[in-house]
Amino acid sequence: MIEVTFLTNNGKTVTAPENSNLLRVSLREQGGIPFKCGGGICGTCKCRIEQGIENTDAIKPKERKHLTEEQFAAGYRMACQTFLTGNVSVSWTPKPVAQPVRSLAVDGE
Repeated sequence: MIEVTFLTNNGKTVTAPENSNLLRVSLREQGGIPFKCGGGICGTCKCRIEQGIENTDAIKPKERKHLTEEQFAAGYRMACQTFLTGNVSVSWTPKPVAQPVRSLAVDGE
């Protein structure tokens, strides 16, 4: 078993079998990586492997459509396309919290 630490989710650490897909681990264990399509089309699951980048598989063609070489060099991957061969720590940019909509009514209307 390998360990996956979801740094942006208060450092939550879970175990998973080797060769697990990062997004599927996040979904199964409520890791919190944002996603929409799950198939490499939208790019929503972009995340940064903070530790253990050597424990990920090769970059996929679908990832190259959403990420630059500079981002890959900095440890970014798409969770839906990334399979894990060892321990990793991952972070991502949290989705902004929706603010309540306020009425813009003008006095006297």
